[in-house]
Amino acid sequence: MSRARISDRVTEVYLAAGTLMFVGWGGMLALLLFTVPTVDARWMFFLLALSALTGTSIPFIIFLSRRFGKTPISVNVLMRRAIWVGVIGCILAWLQLGRALTWNIALLIVSVIVAIEWLIEIRERSLWNPENVNEE
Repeated sequence: MSRARISDRVTEVYLAAGTLMFVGWGGMLALLLFTVPTVDARWMFFLLALSALTGTSIPFIIFLSRRFGKTPISVNVLMRRAIWVGVIGCILAWLQLGRALTWNIALLIVSVIVAIEWLIEIRERSLWNPENVNEE
């Protein structure tokens, strides 16, 4: 089974990004306008923020990977990176709600998640891929 690249599935990727943005930002607007701040609304805020930030970051990640990447990335890697952006945003928002967020903590969280992504990339590069083996 071949790995689909972004260039093969541009329409599906942008449709997913648009759906995530619409659900996330629209739901967050409805949440802020029509609900009272309870525990359920707070968890819904984090869920919608994850969706909104993930959908919003997809076009930027596509642009950066096309501009600076040596090879096209797969759709799985694109979605994983976009979800990392959403996770970072939600963690920072959660810490800010408790007034525990500082610049040092934010830099530490971002650097840890970048290091995790880097280790995942190293692991993926080291895996044997039978599709790339030349038959002699």
